[in-house]
Amino acid sequence: MIKRVFVVIGAVCLFVRCGEQKKGMAQSNTDTLPNIIWLVAEDQSPEWFPMYGDSTITLPNLEMLSTDGVVFENAYSPVPVCAPARSSIITGMYPTSLGTHNMRTHAPWKEGENEPSIGIPSYSPIVPEGVKMFTEYLRAKGYYCANGPKEDYNFEKTTAAWDESSNGRHWRKRAEGQPFFTVFNFSVCHESQIWKRGKDSLFVAPDKVSVPPYFPDNDSIRHDLAVNYSNLKRLDDQLGTVLKALKEDGLYDNSIIFFYGDHGGPFPRHKRALYETGTKVPMVIKFTGNQGAEERDDRLISFIDLAPTVLSMASIEPPKVMQGVAQFGKFEAAKKPVYTFHSADRFDEVYDRLRAVRGGRYKYIRSFDTTKPHALPVSYREQMPMMRNLRLLFEEGKLSPIQASWLQSPKPSEELYDLDKDPFELENLAGSAALQDTLQFYRKLLNEWMAETTDLGGVPEQELLISWLPNGEQPLLPALEMEEKEKGISLFCKKQDATIIWKQPKDAVWTIFQEPLPKNISFVAKAERIGYRDSEVLIYDGE
Repeated sequence: MIKRVFVVIGAVCLFVRCGEQKKGMAQSNTDTLPNIIWLVAEDQSPEWFPMYGDSTITLPNLEMLSTDGVVFENAYSPVPVCAPARSSIITGMYPTSLGTHNMRTHAPWKEGENEPSIGIPSYSPIVPEGVKMFTEYLRAKGYYCANGPKEDYNFEKTTAAWDESSNGRHWRKRAEGQPFFTVFNFSVCHESQIWKRGKDSLFVAPDKVSVPPYFPDNDSIRHDLAVNYSNLKRLDDQLGTVLKALKEDGLYDNSIIFFYGDHGGPFPRHKRALYETGTKVPMVIKFTGNQGAEERDDRLISFIDLAPTVLSMASIEPPKVMQGVAQFGKFEAAKKPVYTFHSADRFDEVYDRLRAVRGGRYKYIRSFDTTKPHALPVSYREQMPMMRNLRLLFEEGKLSPIQASWLQSPKPSEELYDLDKDPFELENLAGSAALQDTLQFYRKLLNEWMAETTDLGGVPEQELLISWLPNGEQPLLPALEMEEKEKGISLFCKKQDATIIWKQPKDAVWTIFQEPLPKNISFVAKAERIGYRDSEVLIYDGE
């Protein structure tokens, strides 16, 4: 007997993993598949880590991982803020192509409201055809996929993406012998921790920190820098717990372990900025058997490469819709990227639009609204003592020209920096007569990228909402269709790129439908896709 019912899915779902593999789950060759672990630090730039030459604080666990792994010199986030960046990580796509370029679109914890002051509701963009959360492919291959505690993909996640996504996630919940992909996110070094931990113990004395030239050298700046170093020690301690557990379980040597930051540092002119301080991230990869230990790699890696790279490591050919390339693994791309591209649009309640391209030596930044300063008045950031100090000193005229430039308006329409000679991006060379050919080259390169990737940043957000949300609602996927054959029950959805998931009534975790289901079991099934409401739930009571 078949029934269809509507089910309201809550904004936050906690899954409990049952200790059995499903009968429809692909299980071939799982013994040879590598375990893959991501250790993700929020809001951090490479400049504060020992593996990048900073000796201000020791981070023994990260230093050990770096000794066993490969340190990447040029890893980048497409967007210098978390939710858009995470949308690129989980899909292998640019946020400007997905419609996830604004910070933030999907915010379920705000109960339907993003920023009431601009009238934008919480919503999930309807992503291009064929785009999925890449962990769906891992789960279909037989991987146990666990994430936590942060999601924040700028769209509502698909249930098919994770076996478990919660603070309690762990590889130890998988079935015996099952390969796993597990994400551990560390928020102790997040921007907010600069003011929330401002009175906590410091593990670095403020007078021992180095102050970059774009900041004034005073007690407020030094204190916040010291807080961040102290938070890195807390990060290292937490991360060390995971590494210790891997070793206890005999998994460390033969696992692939990524450490990276989700975008640049927590400070002004870092987070939300298209300078290197906002887009460049620390990244270490420890390969199985510690291959390449202690090596350094200067290739350009963008977050759009992470999804295809992990799939390639798991012997899964990356879908053609992905804009990134596999940097390693069975399907490693022969041609590696020579440029990275970056965007900045709405940040919370404040709109702006900038685009950037970074080559081996030069960085080009274009601003589409020069009336606003780089230092947008984002209320969240204004809580930071350093930000308040910069505002005050700017108003009093006490900042040097270099320190004041980030807060001034109008800002330049174009910026060009020689990163070899000017790593802090302090001297804008866009007006240099000697570099006009370089300027025109990068200008053309950016224009071509925006056209080829269908950059949605030029479309007002309200217009995007009208096109995506008819009647103000996410569209509903069509109901599943079912066909009974001798081999079992096949399920279909008229929206061909939707994912069909099913489970038996006693199960807590949904399984991705891949092959006909037995006729003698009861099950429920539905279709899901990013940007759509789930289809009606189909209920099959068995024969």
